[in-house]
Amino acid sequence: MEIRSSSFFIILIIFVSTAIQAKADSVYCSNPASRCYGKYIQCPYECPSTSYENRKAKVCHVNCDSPVCKSHCKHRKPNCNSPGSACYDPRFIGGDGIVFYFHGKSNEHFSLVSDTSLQINGRFIGHRPAGRTRDFTWIQALGLLFNSNSISLEATKAATWNSEVDHLKFSYNGEELVVPEGALSSWYSPEKEVKVERVAKKNSVIVTLKDTAEIIVNVVPVTKEDDRVHHYKVPPDDCFAHLEVQFTFFSLSPNVDGVLGRTYRPDFENPAKPGVAMPVVSGEDKYRTTSLLSSDCSTCLFSPETHSNQETTSQTEILTLDCTRGASAGYGIVCKK
Repeated sequence: MEIRSSSFFIILIIFVSTAIQAKADSVYCSNPASRCYGKYIQCPYECPSTSYENRKAKVCHVNCDSPVCKSHCKHRKPNCNSPGSACYDPRFIGGDGIVFYFHGKSNEHFSLVSDTSLQINGRFIGHRPAGRTRDFTWIQALGLLFNSNSISLEATKAATWNSEVDHLKFSYNGEELVVPEGALSSWYSPEKEVKVERVAKKNSVIVTLKDTAEIIVNVVPVTKEDDRVHHYKVPPDDCFAHLEVQFTFFSLSPNVDGVLGRTYRPDFENPAKPGVAMPVVSGEDKYRTTSLLSSDCSTCLFSPETHSNQETTSQTEILTLDCTRGASAGYGIVCKK
């Protein structure tokens, strides 16, 4: 009898462990506006979530704002082959999973993502060798407008690359921001709405905007091999230090715009031509902004005043709740005497 009982408990433990493991290897989408809502999305085999080391290095993630209900391994550095990435010169992968290039123009700024409470701009750097009809460009800086705050991060110019030097520079609301060097060192905004965390001693950070977005950034140079393969003809006094970026969004509206942002619309149809090795998408005039921290492009939606008014209206509605209509008058609040 004791042997049978022991066997039963061993089988039960194995069953429970297997159930926990199965749940750990899937991700639940809790965004009611997403077509993925209410689903457990299976994690890719290559990103197990069972060991502490794996949880710390990479986790399974499903982007509920993407039209495609798929999970992926979220690395601590940008994955340039996953949706939401912007790398190279510059090569984007949209929320729909389609690769496209947007070259912009050197020393100009473009709206990458524009929503009512979020604006992300990119400053492009580059040059135009003799005989070329357009600039070679890379994303050198990001400007973030989030509610009533602004934050920028940029790769500083360098003639030659030195990985022992930190090439990242930050600002918050117009003031220089210092994030101590060292892996896992962090900085928080006063209201805890913004977090900047280093994921390596130098040149790699994750910027988290509360309940809105996560942005993984890595600074890299144009290497000699890149120069040889792509014929950039990089000058000897500039290695064009630039950003590799991967975005994850949590609460985009259906009307989101921007070079990358529009690919997260539920009804978006990508103009990139299928079958083309380097599908280039235009629209420089629509997405150009006058500075890194402005939202004055013709398609920009960012309006912190509108967002603030929406919050105020919601709070006013709750404060003026009419309890004469019964026990419950909405908003998840129960009226009692």
